Amino acid sequence: MCAAYATFGLAPAMRAGGVRADGGYQVHRDFVDFVVDGSPLLFQLSDLDAVSPLASDVPPAIFTAQVRGLLLESEAPLPGARYVIYGCPDCEDLGCGAVTAVIERDGDDYVWRDFAWQTDEHADLELNGYPGIGPFRFPGPEYRRALGALLEDPGPPPGRRVLLIGARVALLAKLAAALRTIGIGADITRDAEGVLAEELRGYGAVAFGPTVGEAERAAVRGAFDRAGAEAAYVDGFAPIVPVLVAQIEHALDHSALPQRRLTRLVAADGTAGIEVTSPCRVRLTAYRLDRLSRLRAQDLFDGVLEPGSHRIPLDGQAAKDGVYVVARTSGSVLVAAVTR
Repeated sequence: MCAAYATFGLAPAMRAGGVRADGGYQVHRDFVDFVVDGSPLLFQLSDLDAVSPLASDVPPAIFTAQVRGLLLESEAPLPGARYVIYGCPDCEDLGCGAVTAVIERDGDDYVWRDFAWQTDEHADLELNGYPGIGPFRFPGPEYRRALGALLEDPGPPPGRRVLLIGARVALLAKLAAALRTIGIGADITRDAEGVLAEELRGYGAVAFGPTVGEAERAAVRGAFDRAGAEAAYVDGFAPIVPVLVAQIEHALDHSALPQRRLTRLVAADGTAGIEVTSPCRVRLTAYRLDRLSRLRAQDLFDGVLEPGSHRIPLDGQAAKDGVYVVARTSGSVLVAAVTR
């Protein structure tokens, strides 16, 4: 079989959730992505909003079944020896569309070929195939070692709970509600005193309210250090829920920087500077509070950007102080305060 050898690996990834100013939302999902020749396979699929079958929030039995399927230890779920590689992040229904591929053994090697977009039981390669992707030949030992490690010791899933520290209960309650809506657990407290170490280790991030002093922040960090808890710390930019959610989403991103699509955002001198590593859709939104503390949102850009650095004008109110710009792709989010 003619297929070039490629390296195979796995890496943590996420489908970024989010809360929009119009009340809509997008659910947060953590999953394990496939890394081919050092780059996430998902990045080769244009701007696909999808997750692999190896999601951290599926029941353990289903997760194990998915891994064993990729190891060809069980029958393929679709005709023609086809397996789901990426599916809908919201319902995982084939009817919403999924990327599938034939997975087969060739000697001791594993081959992934004939990638296609599929919405029913049968794939139409002529109409919906991905001719520029694969086939990939993965050396058997490397392939089995990577997937087998998930069966032997999957380890704790990435923390999807956030501890909110502060005295402004109304704001924190709104933030907690927004986070829970997109699938991230959130608890509110004034400090971490008396919280069991086991509980602290369940949080992936700690967000400090604007009224929390440095001594209080240091005490919280100390409690987490003593508990051996590895949490990301978030200093809220502003009392704007969509901005705070975006900051927390960024803090919960466990992927390595080279495996992110969105790697840089600055907002200064009337422009937003954005850097992306692969072709992807980027949505840029400006948020601010008006004189009556009402939330104002302004859509600045929504389109596909090629790899590299880009500059997008900040028009009107978006170029002023007190504005916060949020850049989103399907799997990454960054926030920047506008400066002049």
